[in-house]
Amino acid sequence: MGKRKILIVDDEPDFLEVMSTRLEANDYDVTTAANGEEALSYVKNNKPDAVLLDILMPGMDGLEVLKGIRKIDENMPVYMITAFSTDERFKEANKFGASGFIVKTDDLAKEVDNITSALDMSAKLRKKDK
Repeated sequence: MGKRKILIVDDEPDFLEVMSTRLEANDYDVTTAANGEEALSYVKNNKPDAVLLDILMPGMDGLEVLKGIRKIDENMPVYMITAFSTDERFKEANKFGASGFIVKTDDLAKEVDNITSALDMSAKLRKKDK
């Protein structure tokens, strides 16, 4: 099996750079998108193994992107990333099939551990479904 393709969608360039570097070091093939339009185009044309999607972005927010991803692939693992959000946003993300939530912290090592654990679980679940 080759490297798993991961799409990270966030409007913060520093976060994208750090997370992609760290995930690549953990043997993932990482692509980044800075907005919802880029993300949906990539998902439609490349079918990543999982998406890490920021909830709060200018323009098309993460919930709109999640809805768009579900129209393309209703089973693709999509993990919502947030530094702060409301219960309503969490409920709405769950309603549209978010696979889980990852909270941004100042502890990047912990974030990478949380992300890789979530991605590993998704890979195992997807193998069972096939």
